[in-house]
Amino acid sequence: MAAPDDATFRLLHEVRLRGVIEIEDSQAVTVLIEEGYVARSTRGIRITAVGRTTHSSWARLPAGGDEEQLARRAYERFLPLNRELVRICSDWQVRPGGVPNDHRDARYDWSVLDRLHSVDERVAPLASRLGRLVDRFAAYRPRLRAALARVDEGDTEWVNSPRLDSYHTVWMQLHEDLLLAIGGNRADEPEGRGDSIA
Repeated sequence: MAAPDDATFRLLHEVRLRGVIEIEDSQAVTVLIEEGYVARSTRGIRITAVGRTTHSSWARLPAGGDEEQLARRAYERFLPLNRELVRICSDWQVRPGGVPNDHRDARYDWSVLDRLHSVDERVAPLASRLGRLVDRFAAYRPRLRAALARVDEGDTEWVNSPRLDSYHTVWMQLHEDLLLAIGGNRADEPEGRGDSIA
């Protein structure tokens, strides 16, 4: 199948980044199911092996082009921030000594959130610039900002809950999207394999 229309690609892209999504039937859903790129599951639609392979070729930015070069520079700047974010999320869940964080110590929580704000300030120009040049990256900065606003309002789940568009959830999707854009592989990344936090 040739590269699809924008709506069909965006749907497949969202399924790839989220793993599974609940969605009502549409022309794009029908096309993707008929082509074997997605399949129905008990929780919604999920990408298939064929869909992953096809999506990877569609999501790859043209090699050597301006967009790919910008995405590569963004990815290189993202990696050290990613290592920081992984540590922050780990510290948010578990206090020194391996004690689960029950979020009753406001001073400790604010020390972790200060670090989260610092990372957010440094990822902002990277995400914003990439979003201006490559349309599919445009939503990451507003989504990160929205998640952080919920955290600042006192909803601690918005730091790293996988059930929400939490800061960590959106961050992981940005990470995966950068890899797709440049044809990278998480297993090849230095100092560990990315942003999984247990």
